[in-house]
Amino acid sequence: MYHSYSVQVHGYICSSANDDSGSFTLVHGYHGNSSLRHWLQQADWLPTLEATLVLDEESVRRVGDDTVGGPAVSRQLRLIRILMRDLLIGVNYLHSNGLAHTELRLEKLHISPIDRHIKVGILGNAANFYDCIPDDNKLDSNIDRRKMMIAFDMRCLGFIMAKMVLRDLMDPMIFAKFKAFLSKGNDPSCLREFLMHIVNRNPSPENVGFQILDRNWGAGWNLLSLLLATKSSQKISCLDALRHPFLCGPRWRVDPTMDMIRWSLGSTAVRITEEYIYGRQQRRRIAYFIELMEMLNPHSKPRSWLEMLPGKWRLLYSTGRHIGLTFRQPSTRILIGDVHLNITKLSKLHATFSINSDIGFKVMLGQDWPHDKTGASGKLEINSLSKLRAGRRLYIKEETSTKISSATPDIRDSILEKLSSKKWRKTIPIKEFPSSLPVAKLVPSDVNISLSLDEPLTRNVATAQNVIREVRTQVPPEIFDLSKIVCGTYVDSRLLVLRSVDGSALLFTRSLVNEDG
Repeated sequence: MYHSYSVQVHGYICSSANDDSGSFTLVHGYHGNSSLRHWLQQADWLPTLEATLVLDEESVRRVGDDTVGGPAVSRQLRLIRILMRDLLIGVNYLHSNGLAHTELRLEKLHISPIDRHIKVGILGNAANFYDCIPDDNKLDSNIDRRKMMIAFDMRCLGFIMAKMVLRDLMDPMIFAKFKAFLSKGNDPSCLREFLMHIVNRNPSPENVGFQILDRNWGAGWNLLSLLLATKSSQKISCLDALRHPFLCGPRWRVDPTMDMIRWSLGSTAVRITEEYIYGRQQRRRIAYFIELMEMLNPHSKPRSWLEMLPGKWRLLYSTGRHIGLTFRQPSTRILIGDVHLNITKLSKLHATFSINSDIGFKVMLGQDWPHDKTGASGKLEINSLSKLRAGRRLYIKEETSTKISSATPDIRDSILEKLSSKKWRKTIPIKEFPSSLPVAKLVPSDVNISLSLDEPLTRNVATAQNVIREVRTQVPPEIFDLSKIVCGTYVDSRLLVLRSVDGSALLFTRSLVNEDG
């Protein structure tokens, strides 16, 4: 068996002619003592690997690129594309021949000094997909075995890609947290939210992993989540991964799937929210992306919301009010921390969900802001029960005379113009803006509020009242009064959009930090 992306196997040697144990020595090609881990652990790994692979304009064309050099982010992305494509081609060759590697690691990968390709080596533990000769009686079990073994190899490829992009995962302690997050059954699509708290994000030539994965509308995070998917039915195949936008250079035009379009819209909205937004143009952009997400909501029926909605969600953005401090001078020095929405599914006739709003903040006493921003901690919790019903969100067509003073119709016109373009028309055949969209209607009940403050804030009632007043000013009113949230318009494994009674949108991301951090 030989392939340019796998080691050449010459044969095997039995230990003894009379030995019935079935053990033998595999004889295969030798490509040096240095594995891919050895190359990646070097201080100057990027230029060293570029020199080893002899990257020139001809070699980078095989990943859809036509440039060499450039910033560290572009160079590392180009290199990862070359390595991952070689690796996927080699693993696909094994799978197409009925074999699974079962032990794919950086230590098992080598760079051939002859043809400069990654070699999938050390096949001693490779397993056949079929534990016996296929027949009709065991066909189903063989198919399940094949899917399981391919899924395991793809998961190992996900670990390899994560280590190549995020160098902090080469640390065994951090990688153990990474694997623990996945082993607990958490959705890999939430990896970005989780890794933000355990991986160094400070920009430097040696640490550009987040920038690489965020490029092309978060395509890298999408591929990583598909490789690390917990269910074998959700995993991507080697051939589909080779056609993924993350591994295709700018010269290759890839038609995105609907799932990829949804992912791109959500990733772009999240990236905008990470900027401290004051400008009107940015606020219009994120409202524009949220409207697009709502039109492409993959889970419009309440039955899907029953499965997707429960969990812990962190508030990212509100189209109605800026979260946190603005140019306004606050009456009380308060810094808003994370704002979470905890949703629990109930088995009660009068309620479907229990919704808990958790607002964390710090109070700094005195007239001046301390440099370290330390202060007394506080927490505001709001609880409510809510029913889930099917509903529709109506879009009222306004007259031309009133259209100039309204910002929302302008956004809808921009959306319709975007969807009518040649690029989008093939994937989303929408000719006009819909008059209504299906939503999950939330019917809340009474609201309970509780406040906890650290010393010395509990000694003064007036101070506590000022704290509540300032917190209410800095957070959207829907978080303080859950009865104002009337419907859910978008939900998937990582993002949630809720609409309030005044039409404002609240964008959330699923948070799993406290559970796994």
